[in-house]
Amino acid sequence: MSASGRTSRAAGPLARRRFLAGVAAGAAALTAGGCARGTSTSAQPGTTSISNDNATWDDGYRTAGRQLKKITGYSLRPLSNPSVTSYQQVVQMTLQTSKSSDLVKWASGYQLKRLARAGGLTDLGGVWKSYADKGWVRGASRDAFSYRGTVYGIPLYESYYVLFYSKPVFKKLGLSAPASWDELLHCAEVLKRNKITPFLASQVGGWPAIEWFQELVSKTDPHFYQRLVAGQASYTDEPARRAMDLWQDFMRKGWMTPPDFDQARGPGALKEGTLGMFLHGTWQAAGMAAAGMKPGTDYGAFLLPTVRPTTAKSVIAESGVFVVPSRASSHRAAMANVAAWLDPSVQRVWSDFLQDSSANPEVRSSNPVVAALQRDIARDHRLPLVRYWEASPPSLIQGNTDDLGGFMAGQTSPATTLRRMQERAHDEWAAWKRDEA
Repeated sequence: MSASGRTSRAAGPLARRRFLAGVAAGAAALTAGGCARGTSTSAQPGTTSISNDNATWDDGYRTAGRQLKKITGYSLRPLSNPSVTSYQQVVQMTLQTSKSSDLVKWASGYQLKRLARAGGLTDLGGVWKSYADKGWVRGASRDAFSYRGTVYGIPLYESYYVLFYSKPVFKKLGLSAPASWDELLHCAEVLKRNKITPFLASQVGGWPAIEWFQELVSKTDPHFYQRLVAGQASYTDEPARRAMDLWQDFMRKGWMTPPDFDQARGPGALKEGTLGMFLHGTWQAAGMAAAGMKPGTDYGAFLLPTVRPTTAKSVIAESGVFVVPSRASSHRAAMANVAAWLDPSVQRVWSDFLQDSSANPEVRSSNPVVAALQRDIARDHRLPLVRYWEASPPSLIQGNTDDLGGFMAGQTSPATTLRRMQERAHDEWAAWKRDEA
């Protein structure tokens, strides 16, 4: 996935203190490459343009746009830039100009906060309140779409981090989806004994290194995870050490793929029966379909059990956002479409396209595996936790992600990795607070 959602394998947006240098470099690169996009973002009757870093979603935007047009009179016109670094530079360079698109796809949490504090975004508090009054958003998620109390984004999608598993392999070996930590370990032991790698773990592209870290820390102590990403706890504290020791133990036992195993191969490996479980966002359901796997027949999914039975249940949630530039050429149309984006009729076709869960809690996924996960999350009142990539200042997350990748490659010990992460946290939180002042 990405800094802005699902596709990026690049670093997150530049830190504010490097913003001007990044803009200058980006401007030079865009000028040299002839990538100015003024004509494509100009107003076109009956449409709103969307800046987007994932061209594979263009058909989904158009389909959702046809439904939006029935409500608002405006369809969606995606403008995709496959280079994530270039995309981020273009957005930051044009945000406060007439060259900005009407809608911009971005990431939530601190990625959004950093964009918002640079200025140029529209206050979407009224839209959020309308959604909240209808029960179309989760109140607990508001902070991830806000900066200094003002809402600047609405949720584009909502995904959960889960373990996909091969149902044929599990059935053949007499296994079922584990409901406890001990059952998870039993599954891993049986799979390994039968020459099947239990878990996929990858650092290819950089950002996937966060997946096992966020899962193991949150399933050790979700409240500690919340304090950690807020800068209120230390990476060298006991829950983080315990999580890293578990991770290292899994690797030493040969339960994980080599760190250079590309996640793009995950669905195929599950289908072939060479891999037992694949930790990823529920958006990976589309990848399963592309590999010819049927939900509920060829694969299932479950949430990682807590390490201890008494630990509060949680789920790592990821959500991209739509923001509206203040100077969008079709600002009125953009506001109409964001106000209708979470309408169930729009979310039905959008969710079906993604084969994932909707940000509107009233819309159930048509994928039975994802729908079952939605029921599990609601039934158990799982504590939603912001994905690590968006949960702290971007420069801190990027550096720590690199450290986690080094740990996966065997370059550093758990203790050394956590010490480096904490040293960076000390510096980057101080820098963030200085910029805030």
